[in-house]
Amino acid sequence: MSGQRASVVTYKAALRRSIRRNAAEPEINFLNITAMLDIMTIILVFLLKSLGESSAAVPQSDDLRLPTSIIRTQPAADGVIVTVSKTQILVGDTVVLRLPSAESLAVTGVGASNKRNGPNDLYIVPLGNALLAARKVDKAVRAAKQLDTSSSDAIIIADATIPFRLLTEVMFTLGQSEFGKFNIMVMQSKTTTPGGL
Repeated sequence: MSGQRASVVTYKAALRRSIRRNAAEPEINFLNITAMLDIMTIILVFLLKSLGESSAAVPQSDDLRLPTSIIRTQPAADGVIVTVSKTQILVGDTVVLRLPSAESLAVTGVGASNKRNGPNDLYIVPLGNALLAARKVDKAVRAAKQLDTSSSDAIIIADATIPFRLLTEVMFTLGQSEFGKFNIMVMQSKTTTPGGL
């Protein structure tokens, strides 16, 4: 009887050793969600950071080439976007005016038919109408954010080769439409041009 009892004890001891030896760590048998959430959080932070940096990216084409500058400040994040290319003026994504030839723009700007009081006036009527609508929306947004509603900000994206007369007319129209601060979008240059500042 004692021989039989010894073999059962030996058998059970060997069985326990075998179970311990073949036992796997509990973490291997299931997916560790905590580590995955940490990785996803880090990826999300990098995606948001790169999205924030690329929000000021302006697609350039033959119709729109930004001027260059050595300025190091960050571009404005908020404001009504006014785009002035070689052929058109846009407020946001809406085309408000098709532009005449470059020679005509240099002399009379956008032309007498688009002005309030003839060819020498600086106020562009179609642009002003679009800006007044954009100002209403921006004023409501500023009020909701509890910001100063007395004026709005504008981001001007203009082609580097547009005549100064046209840029003056656009800025004058912005000022007449209760836009108090203008930010002109430029491409950052590493060095100054000869004769530049």
